[in-house]
Amino acid sequence: MTFPMPRQTLDQALTLTPGDGPDRTADLTADFSNAPLAWPADKGAPFGGLMAALAVRAMREGLDIQPPLMTLTVQYLAAARFAPVTFSPTLERGGRSVAYASVRAGQPGRPALTALGTFGTLGHGPEIRPLTPSPTPFEDLDPTPVDPQLAPWFTRYIEHRFDGGAKIGGGSPLSDPTLRLWMRTIDHRPLDELSLCFLLDGIFPSYMTVLPAPPVPSASVDLRYDLIEPVTPDTSPEGWAIFQFRTRDVSGGWALDDGMAFAPDGRPLALARQRRKLFGPRRPAEA
Repeated sequence: MTFPMPRQTLDQALTLTPGDGPDRTADLTADFSNAPLAWPADKGAPFGGLMAALAVRAMREGLDIQPPLMTLTVQYLAAARFAPVTFSPTLERGGRSVAYASVRAGQPGRPALTALGTFGTLGHGPEIRPLTPSPTPFEDLDPTPVDPQLAPWFTRYIEHRFDGGAKIGGGSPLSDPTLRLWMRTIDHRPLDELSLCFLLDGIFPSYMTVLPAPPVPSASVDLRYDLIEPVTPDTSPEGWAIFQFRTRDVSGGWALDDGMAFAPDGRPLALARQRRKLFGPRRPAEA
């Protein structure tokens, strides 16, 4: 099965056009659809990781915020359409060491998300860093295409190398619903704040490694990223980062999972938590 190459580059997708005041507009295309590759791309919606990265960029560009991003929370109010979307940021409170900003994004008559960002300068103090990975080096792992029946369209922008395999459809024991892998964007850009936000949502939910096939689809309802240290061009010049995702709970039609991201040298970069609403099994729509 072959698929058309993306028409829009990641740089183009992350580009914002200035509007009135601090407002910024992004052009959302079906290249970044969350629908499986086996479905028409327009049957999905813009990928949540892209929307999170755009929210961060809109706050930075629209409000001229310079300190590193510390925390991002996103509430996905409704699936955006593949059309221009406007991000309207607001500075909630500025300061020399901490700044708080918010952003609302939507299309005419259709709110898409709200987000809050905390930005802060770093200082000196004690360090306690218990988060340490022990991954297989990415050089020892082969690139792993995800099954096109399951892989969303946006994964064409990501190179995955699974540590222990993709395990989708019940490959993980119930006692360890964990997914470990290396990821980078296919343009091999040095890892930065925006690509980290993009990649932290760059794979299927880890509960799919425990539940038997066919996978139970879901939609992201809210998401939180906590960045542990600023990401600079020296953090990962080749763009790689190590990710570990673990399901914490699946019950009542909801799923909760955690994620961690590490630099290639093992330094912790970010924590993530995502709440998802599960849906019943669906049949692919006819093209």
